[in-house]
Amino acid sequence: MATSNGKSKKRTQKEADKDLSKSYNQFKEYEGKQYTGMKIGRSHKWYYDKGEWKETKVTPDLWTINYAVTKRRAGKAPEGSGVPVGTEYHWYILAHQHVRKLNANDYTTALTGLKYKLAHKRAEKDKWNISDKAQRKHLIKFLKDMIDQLEKAPENLNQVPDTKVVPPPKTTRRKKTAIRKKKAVKEV
Repeated sequence: MATSNGKSKKRTQKEADKDLSKSYNQFKEYEGKQYTGMKIGRSHKWYYDKGEWKETKVTPDLWTINYAVTKRRAGKAPEGSGVPVGTEYHWYILAHQHVRKLNANDYTTALTGLKYKLAHKRAEKDKWNISDKAQRKHLIKFLKDMIDQLEKAPENLNQVPDTKVVPPPKTTRRKKTAIRKKKAVKEV
C-alpha cells in the first residue's frame, strides 16, 4: 500500500525507525547541558516479569525495600538505537506507593513518582561515569531541589491513584498450549 508520496508504509516506518536511532545517539541540549539518549518528552512502556519485592520494617513508619525483576520493552526498540548490551544505570526513585488490601493475602498497588539518573556504566568500562562521592553529592542536590519544590507548591498528597480497579488475571501460554495438546490427543 502506497502513501501519498508514493512510498510504502513499511518503507516509511523503516525510515522513521532509522531516524529515531540516529536521533537517539545525537547530542541534545537541556538547560545548557549536553546529553544523548531519548529526547525530553518521549517515553518508554515496560512490562515487568514476576518479580520479588522484599521489605523489612525498620521503625513504625519506615521500611527498607528490595525489588529485583526483569523488565521488557512493550514494543521493539528501533534498530541501532539505544545503548549497547551490558550498559548499566544507577537510578534513585522517589515515589508514592498506594496500596489497598483486597483480602488476607492480596493488595492492589500503584507506584507513581520520579526516577533520577545518578550514574551509568558503559558496557566496555569497569567503572561508573562518576565516583560514589559525586553520586552522593548529586543525590543530595536532587533531594534538596525536591524539598524546595514541595515547600513552594506542595502537591495534593490526598490524590490517590485508583487502586480499586483490579486488572484481570493474565493467562499464561503454557495453559493454552496444554489445552491445545489435550484437544489434539482427544481428536486422534
